[in-house]
Amino acid sequence: MPSAHSQRTPPREDEQVGTRDLAQWRSAAGRLVAGWLVHIAEVIGRAARWSAANVALVLTVGIGLALAWGFTGLSAEVYEDVVDKDGIAMIDQPVLDAAVRARTPLTAQLATDFTDLGGKVGMPVIAVVVAVAIALAWRRWTPLILMAIASVGSLLITVSGKELTGRARPPQALAVPPYETSASFPSGHTLNATVVLGLTAYLLVVWARRKRWRVLAVVTLGILIVAMGLSRVFLGHHWLTDVVAGWAIGLGWLASVITGHRVMITLDRRRRSRSTAA
Repeated sequence: MPSAHSQRTPPREDEQVGTRDLAQWRSAAGRLVAGWLVHIAEVIGRAARWSAANVALVLTVGIGLALAWGFTGLSAEVYEDVVDKDGIAMIDQPVLDAAVRARTPLTAQLATDFTDLGGKVGMPVIAVVVAVAIALAWRRWTPLILMAIASVGSLLITVSGKELTGRARPPQALAVPPYETSASFPSGHTLNATVVLGLTAYLLVVWARRKRWRVLAVVTLGILIVAMGLSRVFLGHHWLTDVVAGWAIGLGWLASVITGHRVMITLDRRRRSRSTAA
């Protein structure tokens, strides 16, 4: 099993969260999935003469991307069923109406300034700055690689999801300019913020040595992710269900990237263990 080799070689600082070793899979399901991924990655790695750890990362995120696309397609089908039954008005329209009533010129401007951080310019800048800063702190390329994979995958999922549904955004009469013209489902701002800020939280949790800093990172970035989604509804740029889908799909894709990183650590530990034994 993956944990057997990892016990022989102590983890590096960037391979654990506090005292928890990221190469240790505590649940039976985790050990089963990691075991299969490790085995397949080693077989492919030997055949392709490529690092098994790198194969594992590519393999895991590839499976995760396929699952995320599948979930997006399923979400689109569920959305269509709900729309056909007029059930969408029971959730989305009342929430949007409440947001419109709660707006003031000041809160609308503040929400617009905040939501711009999750746009086509703001979020890529945040992703690059965060990845470079953490890579320098770790003195490794890993944060840059993970952020690149996570961001590109998030963009592909967003674009494909919008093409699958073609859902119309809320009426412009209920929205705050500047208006957006792309399809509404899922919320790209929400999905991308969930992935980029969620991965940032994960990397900071791995990097931080003190528990209070890890908790602060998770809570702060979690609040920002929630706020990004709610700001889209508040401004009338998305329906609530678009935002909920963005959170759900984003978390699923984020979990795949993190799992890929942990499997990569597991295989790298096995390699170091064998080198030490030799």
